[in-house]
Amino acid sequence: MHPGQLDFVNDHTTQILGVSAGYGAGKTRALCAKAVHLAAANQGFIGCVLEPTGPLIRDIFVNDFDAFLESYNIPYSYRASPLPEYVLHLPLGDTKILCRSFENWTRIIGLNLAWVLADEIDTVAPSIASRAFPKILGRLRAGNIRQFGAASTPEGFRWMFNTFASEDALSRTDRKLIKMRTADNPHLPADFIERLQANYDPNLLRAYLDGEFINLTTGTVYDRFDRAKHVVTQLPDYSEEPLRIGVDFNIGNMSAVIGIRSGKGLVIIDEISGAHDTDALGVEIRRRYPTHRLYGYPDASGGNRSTNATQTDIQILEQYGISNQSPKANPPVRDRVAAVQGLLENGKGEHRLQVSSTCKRMIECLELQCYSSNGAPDKEGGHDHMTDALGYLVWREFNPLHAGAGRGTGIRIY
Repeated sequence: MHPGQLDFVNDHTTQILGVSAGYGAGKTRALCAKAVHLAAANQGFIGCVLEPTGPLIRDIFVNDFDAFLESYNIPYSYRASPLPEYVLHLPLGDTKILCRSFENWTRIIGLNLAWVLADEIDTVAPSIASRAFPKILGRLRAGNIRQFGAASTPEGFRWMFNTFASEDALSRTDRKLIKMRTADNPHLPADFIERLQANYDPNLLRAYLDGEFINLTTGTVYDRFDRAKHVVTQLPDYSEEPLRIGVDFNIGNMSAVIGIRSGKGLVIIDEISGAHDTDALGVEIRRRYPTHRLYGYPDASGGNRSTNATQTDIQILEQYGISNQSPKANPPVRDRVAAVQGLLENGKGEHRLQVSSTCKRMIECLELQCYSSNGAPDKEGGHDHMTDALGYLVWREFNPLHAGAGRGTGIRIY
């Protein structure tokens, strides 16, 4: 095994391990070896291997795992139905390895597991992977070495990036990312890399040969954003300034950006992400800013929907002293994007949007949100909520037809 594989297999102390690998770098063999190591360290306890779909269990993992076990003369039995599973006959007792798909990840809920390994997790819809991940960690409650491992060729800024390489992930001590390059595998055909180089552009090769996280779609949405031009470490005095708050409503993941007008521009001074519901968001805003005047620029659909049986989301925000400035209907997405782009840099070369360096999620989303294959801003990668909140604020406050908080024209009254 090459060094990257050995690093993954022999690490028994990191709770959450990731492998970002190029094509043919040996990630599946590393998963097979890791499964055996974890089974041996947790004899008598149950482990689980996840593939993106049911057919991939048979086509990828079962074939490779059979070959691995037989090459090392490890006694085992395999059952294909009703659900596939292995039993390794180890010295201290039979040890079961379940084989499941992310399509049906809820089937492991209720089990007490020692470890879980996930293959090609970046091909799973990020919304599914993100929902499953904390539930899976909650099942690691048995055995001697409890560990979660994931291996994938990176598919842009999706689950692997968010979990192992985002600013939030890099600040955590419970996880580690191992990168494996295609060139690390000495057993590949001599022309394997050459064939990839002949068929992919240099940008894609960074992902498919080197395991790097790169934008695999048609371009970033906010391509005018530049940290050097737009991120600031010093903020103006805003103690007497009204605060302008863009809000994106998502049950379980409310997002808000908090800014102030500065001349002809906007300075984002704070952010709130991951609030559970509208009440929690309102409480947190008022906790941080108990005496400020607050103007809200929420998603206009919040006047129709509710996380509360008797009040709309906008009415809930108003209870916390946040004056509603939403239009009767949301502008087209392209208009919101254009408004933010124009604030980042207009035709005169002016940069009128500044973001505090403490707003790490906002900065990350501006850098990483990309267009999907259908030409719309991607909503699968999780980088849309903060930028949507910013867009509602910018479009309303800097659109010449509607600019100016507190004006009655076009503002819905509840």
